Amino acid sequence: MPANATLTDTSRGYIIPMGGEVEKLNNPIILERFFELAGGTDANILVIPTASELSETGPDYANLFESMGARSRFIPVDEREDCFREEIQSALQKATAIFITGGNQLRLSTILGGTPVARLIRSLNAHGVHVAGTSAGAAIMSEHMIAGGPNGPTPRENGVTMAPGLGLTNKIIIDQHFSQRDRIGRLMTALSYNPFISGIGIDENTAAFIDSDGVLEVLGSGAITVLDPAELSHSSMANTRPEEPVTLIGMKLHVLASGAQYDINSREAFSDK
Repeated sequence: MPANATLTDTSRGYIIPMGGEVEKLNNPIILERFFELAGGTDANILVIPTASELSETGPDYANLFESMGARSRFIPVDEREDCFREEIQSALQKATAIFITGGNQLRLSTILGGTPVARLIRSLNAHGVHVAGTSAGAAIMSEHMIAGGPNGPTPRENGVTMAPGLGLTNKIIIDQHFSQRDRIGRLMTALSYNPFISGIGIDENTAAFIDSDGVLEVLGSGAITVLDPAELSHSSMANTRPEEPVTLIGMKLHVLASGAQYDINSREAFSDK
């Protein structure tokens, strides 16, 4: 966290999951909004490229944020042992915002999960540091993470693979590249396991800016599909045989374009038009 921040005078930082393929050059409104929230020209943005095995991913994002006017660097967290290095934890402590890149979300969870870095990210976010992530970096933000599953419109008994996430929120579960890869079936499957949470399906070049009050605002060229199972009256998941479709009765669905909002606590959706 910023050196002058305290643990008592700050609100929770924004949680900003992005759906992947975020525009970087032509009208990059999502990354510009993140840059401004991080502090603009006073921002210190730390990039975590762990999910990607491409050597250029970390430097590319750090250079991008520096071109906007921020201070930015990436930290090479490639193995679990890196998460125990004091210099990496020290770099995190100085950040005003953290950006987690895309790639393989299981690579993220198996390297970061249960380490001092994961605990520090949660603590920093709780005390005012904004955390953004794109694609795999978005999926890992919630307590329960979608790790994989077949595409398609129908929820099925084998329709999703789950893994623990970072736990920045326990009110939603996130999927990305949503309409482009036809992932509504696997998000519904995930919700059928436990209807306590809302499902947030984020299209490419689209982001959810979730503030400290739990209000999600949509920004970008696509939409966010919200699946709300609070009034679910029946799920056949417990009695469904392998690979069969699942019956879900009472699932509520919202499609929210840029500017619309969703309160993840009250489960209310709002339009700006």
